[in-house]
Amino acid sequence: MNNTKSFKDYELKFKALADEKRLQILHELVVRGKICVCDLCEIVDMKQSKLSYHLKILLDAGFIKKETEGTWSYYELNEAEVNEILSEKLCCVFTTKRE
Repeated sequence: MNNTKSFKDYELKFKALADEKRLQILHELVVRGKICVCDLCEIVDMKQSKLSYHLKILLDAGFIKKETEGTWSYYELNEAEVNEILSEKLCCVFTTKRE
């Protein structure tokens, strides 16, 4: 594979995306921008402990960024990573070159 990412890296990313709640979280970050975890709990109707679990998976996959201010954590979409997973770069791994 002529790529900087391994198949294992892609597996982690696709597993992170393979959950309805995590997709909802990503959607809310797209719509609202940077948001406090306390506000996100209300928006996605989830207890903070469960939300933290999903946020960690998205963070480990690189799809979101975290910033801590005092005792609060703020999350935002990592657009570069999301754009890369949706790019031609990945699609080229699974297509043949035909002329």
